[in-house]
Amino acid sequence: MKRFGKAAVVMGAVLLLAWGAAQSAEKARRPAIEPKWESSYSPVVVTEPFEETMRKDIAAKPERMKRHMDLLQSRYDLSRKVTDEVTMSGGKPIPVGPTARLKEGLTWERLAAMTPEEIREKGLFPYLPLPHPVHEVGGMVFPDMVLKELPRLKRFDMDFDLPEWFLPEFPAPMYLTTHKGMGDVSQGQIVTIDNHFELFNGLLNPKQLEGLRLLVTQFPQQQFNATEDRKSEAPSLGVTCFDCHANGHTNAATHLVGDIRPQSHRSRLDTPSLRGVNIQRLFGSQRALKSVEDFTEFEQRAAYFDGDPVIATKKGANILERGSQVHFMAEFQALLDFPPAPKLDVFGRLKKDAATESELRGEAVFFDKGRCAECHPAPYYTDNSMYDLQVEQFYAPQLINGQYIRAEGPIKTFTLRGIKDSPPYLHDGRLLTLEDTVEFFNLVLDLKLTPQEKKDLVAFMRQL
Repeated sequence: MKRFGKAAVVMGAVLLLAWGAAQSAEKARRPAIEPKWESSYSPVVVTEPFEETMRKDIAAKPERMKRHMDLLQSRYDLSRKVTDEVTMSGGKPIPVGPTARLKEGLTWERLAAMTPEEIREKGLFPYLPLPHPVHEVGGMVFPDMVLKELPRLKRFDMDFDLPEWFLPEFPAPMYLTTHKGMGDVSQGQIVTIDNHFELFNGLLNPKQLEGLRLLVTQFPQQQFNATEDRKSEAPSLGVTCFDCHANGHTNAATHLVGDIRPQSHRSRLDTPSLRGVNIQRLFGSQRALKSVEDFTEFEQRAAYFDGDPVIATKKGANILERGSQVHFMAEFQALLDFPPAPKLDVFGRLKKDAATESELRGEAVFFDKGRCAECHPAPYYTDNSMYDLQVEQFYAPQLINGQYIRAEGPIKTFTLRGIKDSPPYLHDGRLLTLEDTVEFFNLVLDLKLTPQEKKDLVAFMRQL
């Protein structure tokens, strides 16, 4: 028995050493640049006075924003280049690209002829993941055009980064499936708690009107609340769903996804439009929530607080009642319609007698050589599925302005109906124009599109 006991101890020691060696080997396999993992939880108890925190943040802001804007300027041509040949639904000119800067002497055609390994080895991929303006901090950040109308949303520690010409129009028109003949039911106004009843009383049933009221009601959020670790100068009641999804669309407010840790691994989030959610079956760019009710409840319970229910308890989580409040909010959201697309028939295809030759050629590319329709079939131009684009084959893992870029996994197929109305593109907004989007997928999917095919493809997507 003693010999058996000693053998067991020896065997245990051997297994422990083997486990330790395996852990060391696994650690060695990780890229050295990968940041050290931190706690999954946000700090709850703040020991520093709010005034001191705000003073430090204001002092650090210029250097933080310079670092980020220098990165943007190195990646993109941010000058104003727009066209009004085709406008957004409310009349705003559409930004024109591609905006991504290529290394000196490189052309899009030469880049597309390279293998992913060549592009990775030479560091030539022009569409790396886009960090948050201050990635180490994160949180909701709103464009200046929004802050002019809603100054309560201004943060003292950072600013929004992208110029206004790369953003959706604000306020955007609002279209309802139940009142298609009315056009813009918002009548050119920002729908808020102050005017929603006047605008929609008589158009909505009582459940839908109550759902809209909740969508324009402020509730506590990570950066906008009444605690001492907020990022607004004055204590805040919080944010509304429509602060980001303005008029049921999007104003391109940015955030970080709440479902990834550590902080450096979190992806920037570009606010998607809520238009057409009635035909969508996946919500959240990577979370794959299965209904708009799930999404609505999740946002209030956790996403508002960076996915941390512990900090939500401190700041004031809004626990919605599923059978009434969540249902009412979801019922209203299901009324939000796509913008008019007069050149499309009932099957979502171009009317031959209404489209230009370029648009028709672009439609042919979309459904054939471009392989776009494999994920974005008509009439709504989404398959309600998820795909891993494997973009990481084009770049090495690295830390950029606080973001560790790496394999990102699957993202949902966004609908392309009304796509001209909602730049920038992809889940993190790294593609500033439709032209950038075409160049991105031409590289990632190895499509070998010609310059004319790319131009025609953009012309087609502007009509969706």
